[in-house]
Amino acid sequence: MDKMWAGRFQEKLNELADDFNTSLPFDCRMYKQDIEGSMAHARMLASKGIISVEDSKLITEGLGEILDDIVSGKLNFNTDAEDIHMFIESELTRRIGDAGKRLHTARSRNDQVALDIRMYLRDENKEILTLIRKLIETLRDKAQDNTDAIMPGYTHLQRAQPVTFAHHILAYAMMFKRDYERIDDALKRMNSCPIGSCALAGTTYDTDRYMEAELLGFDSVMLNSMDGVSDRDFCLELLSAYSILMMHLSRFSEEVVLWSSWEFKFIELSDSFSTGSSIMPQKKNPDMAELIRGKCGRVYGDLVALLTTLKGLPLAYNKDMQEDKEAIFDAVDTVKMCLSVFEPMLMTATVLKDNMLKAAQKGFINATDMADYLVKKGMPFRTAYKLTGETVAYCIENKTVLEDLPFEKYKELSPLFEEDIYNEISLKTCVEKRISVGSTGPESVKMQIEYITEFLDD
Repeated sequence: MDKMWAGRFQEKLNELADDFNTSLPFDCRMYKQDIEGSMAHARMLASKGIISVEDSKLITEGLGEILDDIVSGKLNFNTDAEDIHMFIESELTRRIGDAGKRLHTARSRNDQVALDIRMYLRDENKEILTLIRKLIETLRDKAQDNTDAIMPGYTHLQRAQPVTFAHHILAYAMMFKRDYERIDDALKRMNSCPIGSCALAGTTYDTDRYMEAELLGFDSVMLNSMDGVSDRDFCLELLSAYSILMMHLSRFSEEVVLWSSWEFKFIELSDSFSTGSSIMPQKKNPDMAELIRGKCGRVYGDLVALLTTLKGLPLAYNKDMQEDKEAIFDAVDTVKMCLSVFEPMLMTATVLKDNMLKAAQKGFINATDMADYLVKKGMPFRTAYKLTGETVAYCIENKTVLEDLPFEKYKELSPLFEEDIYNEISLKTCVEKRISVGSTGPESVKMQIEYITEFLDD
């Protein structure tokens, strides 16, 4: 296949250089967007009298047939083509003749690829947003089912204070809601059409960029043609949002790994989302969570790779920018795959409430409530803090817990203690008396569930 740009050259491109230069193996996934963009371009050219209505009709019909043939598998990508744009244009010209050669009037591959990647990411992120919403819905449902499941809350991976399992997983619901909003916000900012910027300086043809943008579902046009062909901020912004999303998935996966271990046993993963060992028959491994945790670094790498590629590029288009696709495509694929696996893994997991409660009954996680009890009786907080710490040390030394400490001992520690201390430091009371907004208390958790539900219903 002759190169579209071959007129200027005396020698054929070296075979190794040709292989090195081609992007078709990875940008072929944008065939649908490339064809849709070309159809709109042909309509615009005809509306402005730049090409004939007859040629525009031939081009549009030919492109539609090419799309059908690719989807059906009848047409395979020609590996001799330099990229998806040249493949589509060459195939169109082969089918309809000279009319196909008029399609590329008033555009360049520079603005064409900028258009295709925006449209492709717009389509892919609709699916990503749907997957995030589904995960948030599953978290909401799990929270509703576990508002009474008391577990230890941790800081420094040490038992700290009692919380409910609902409260714990709603924290992730809030994170994923922010991820949704970040991606959605990035999509709004990237929905500006670059086509018509041409190579970098615009065109001498009287085009209608606004018409073309409207046909393709864009909110506006890129107002600087050099920015139109060289901007990849939208890729970086999405990669950044993906990286934060993957960080949240990784943190949650780490907890799934811990919770499903015999040391914790807070949850039991479904067999359908677990694997075994080739030598140890008793093993049930949380491989899906571990893989998601591992793939987080992959998406980080995609972000850093593209940042590094772009950091030294002068305006406008440079061939280095071809490297944007493999990074952003890999991140899109990874995020979709991780979300698709994590949500059903979580949905099918069994929450072991009794084990959570038993763990919460150890570790003196009601100590803060004992200190608060004394403060409400009039003792300064720092004094109450010190006395509670000394009481915990006494319990450890005497192999007991605050709930089982004799009342006589409490009276010996401070005359402020009354019989109601035992109720005040019960785990159920510790949770129920958390009344501040955002806390683990029942009313607060109910409000959090309602907040997430409103988001899902919006």
